[in-house]
Amino acid sequence: QVQLVESGGGLVQAGGSLRLSCAASGRTSTYLAMGWFRQAPGKEREFVAAISRIGSQTNYADSVKGRFSISRVNAKNTVYLQMNDLKPEDTGVYYCAGGNTGSFIDTLTSVRDYDYWGQGTQVTVSS
Repeated sequence: QVQLVESGGGLVQAGGSLRLSCAASGRTSTYLAMGWFRQAPGKEREFVAAISRIGSQTNYADSVKGRFSISRVNAKNTVYLQMNDLKPEDTGVYYCAGGNTGSFIDTLTSVRDYDYWGQGTQVTVSS
């Protein structure tokens, strides 16, 4: 079993930056493709960013391209989401997710692709 724990959320003004971290335990994250999703009140959980098992491939939602960056350090079993130029519409609970895949380079962009989820961390961007 895999446990994922997010950290780094908070309150920030529009234009500011935050870096989220996701620490994996229970199984080496090398076996998992990783991703970040977010959910705003009253809305469905949506894809934000994904990274392949070895970190060579990344994928982003159009709404965050050029502002967010996903990375991973497998030796630390940790995935990061650097968020720059934050906007009020980025507000929501951000979830880290891990998905089993045999591919070293695939990125997973759908909620149903993922097997493990963290508890979420709140990000609030004020205008």
